[in-house]
Amino acid sequence: MPSPDRPSVAAPPAAPSPPQDASGPDEPSFEAHLAELEALVDTLERGDLTLEQSLAAFERGVLLTRTCQRALDAAEQKVRILTSSAEGAEPEPFVDE
Repeated sequence: MPSPDRPSVAAPPAAPSPPQDASGPDEPSFEAHLAELEALVDTLERGDLTLEQSLAAFERGVLLTRTCQRALDAAEQKVRILTSSAEGAEPEPFVDE
């Protein structure tokens, strides 16, 4: 039980694990990664984590940011392919790297 002069602190974030690319049915979506990132930002902004907890949350946030950026880059590439106005362009299968 927390003492009256010491506020309770949320449990430390889980150990960072790299977010997976959304390649399988069990993988979190872009929206799920973004929601987790927003929650991490809110937690960090409150300032109620220890230094170690803050660093772990920051590390997870960096991984989530990179995953979201890759998803956005892939979506942008798909849009470019679909909206290409090159004459004689034939549709090609999209290869996600």
